[in-house]
Amino acid sequence: MERIERLRVFLIESPIAMARLQGVGNVKGTVKRVLVEATSTSGLVGWGEAAPWEVFTGTAEAAFAAIDVYLRPLVTGTPVNRIRALTRAMDKALVGHGEAKLAIETALFDILGKRSGLSVAELLGGRVRDEIPLSFSIADPDFDADFARMQAMVPAGNRIFKVKTGVKSHAEDMAHLAAIRDAFGETVDLRLDYNQALDPFGAIAILRDVDRFRPTFIEQPVPRDSLAAMASFAAVLDTPILADESCFDARDLLEIARLGAADAVSVKLMKAGGILKAQALMAVADALHLPGYGGTLWEGGIALAAGTQFIAATPGMSLGCEFYMPHHVLTEDVLLERVPNRNGRVIVPTGPGLGIEVTEQSVRGNARILAEA
Repeated sequence: MERIERLRVFLIESPIAMARLQGVGNVKGTVKRVLVEATSTSGLVGWGEAAPWEVFTGTAEAAFAAIDVYLRPLVTGTPVNRIRALTRAMDKALVGHGEAKLAIETALFDILGKRSGLSVAELLGGRVRDEIPLSFSIADPDFDADFARMQAMVPAGNRIFKVKTGVKSHAEDMAHLAAIRDAFGETVDLRLDYNQALDPFGAIAILRDVDRFRPTFIEQPVPRDSLAAMASFAAVLDTPILADESCFDARDLLEIARLGAADAVSVKLMKAGGILKAQALMAVADALHLPGYGGTLWEGGIALAAGTQFIAATPGMSLGCEFYMPHHVLTEDVLLERVPNRNGRVIVPTGPGLGIEVTEQSVRGNARILAEA
């Protein structure tokens, strides 16, 4: 039986091309991630990635230690086709650290796909889509810079733009939304994301104001534990409410559904802590007829390739994805060739496993390695 023979872990840092201003926290300069390379007894290599964010889920340094110290003994020697058993063992051995567990799960799916000649999407049950509409986030502290990007991106086929609101003044937000609607009208699919920036008391007046711009959804307007407030917004606003920080797993979604606190859900593999767990979350969402949106943190190409495979195989993930980091924000990435974007859509790789190529040279040549083990 083929097993995992070796595991290598890299803590890396990558520069980003633009600052990102968001309600829960800001990012500029660089982002840190953890890469996992697993090698099987037959020599097959699989890659995974953990991309925590310290204000959202955890730190890259903690993910590196979790994999190197606590999860490595479980992975080494495990059969490559016992992925679900491994995820259960990892949960028993270590509380939390979902991103670290996801990185390992992804690497095993990559190996199993290469061994069988199937993409990860096919291993998950087969594709329901080959392309995913791409959402670009308007989050630059310099709105004029983002507006110029929109003027270039819209003619190139991009239609979905998610504006990060609640960080600047409400008057500025209103002016920016008006500028977008004045310039592009209904040709763009406009979405708003507060990243928990509003206080529940008084938030409804702000949300009624932005409701006039007819956004597709308003994402996480208030802190994650303010579900009663979110339920009140969902009850009175025309615009659907989308839960992000309020919904990490299927149990969270059941409580959201009980209260009527959201109309849709952002599913991030880093939040869910695994591809299989994300599919379990969407099984609940499907039963409740709540559509899913492919959110992101600060992932590079490996993690986002995994995200595309998940969305390709999951029917309810119908609201597109914001997998724009490798093309628009990271100045360099470790893939030999980036996952294609065409006409405002992410093209799901069709090759075996994740459908991507990573080499020792592409890692060392396109990232600053802070630690490896």
